[in-house]
Amino acid sequence: MKTKFQYTGIRVKNLDESIKFYTELLGMKLLSRKRVEENKGELATLSTDNGDFYLELNHYDRDSQFYSEYIVGEALDHLAFRVSNLAEAINEAKKQGNNLLAEIKTRKSRWVYIQDPNGIWIEFLE
Repeated sequence: MKTKFQYTGIRVKNLDESIKFYTELLGMKLLSRKRVEENKGELATLSTDNGDFYLELNHYDRDSQFYSEYIVGEALDHLAFRVSNLAEAINEAKKQGNNLLAEIKTRKSRWVYIQDPNGIWIEFLE
C-alpha cells in the first residue's frame, strides 16, 4: 500500500493554551479548530509558515473512548497517513494481522486507526 505522511497528532491538556503556544511562540498558523462529536473531542490543525508540516492538537472529553489521564511524555496521539483507497488499506492491514482500534465517520469524512508494533496509533484517511 502506498501512503503519504499527512500530519502528526498530539494530545494536549488545554487546547487554548496549546494553540497560543504553537502560534505565538513558534509562529505556526491556526488553520482550523472544530468539535468532533463522533469521538467526543476537539481538534485544532496548525501548519508551519511555509505549509510543509501540519500538527493536529487533540483534546478529548472524559467520556471519550480516546481519553486518558495526561502523562508528560505520552502526548503523541497518533501519526496520520493519507491513502488512495481506505477500504483497500483496511483490508491490507487486516491481512497483516492488524485489527481496527477505532473507526470514525462524520458527514464529510471517515478515518480508521490501527496500532504499530510499539502501540502507537496509526490513522488512515482518504
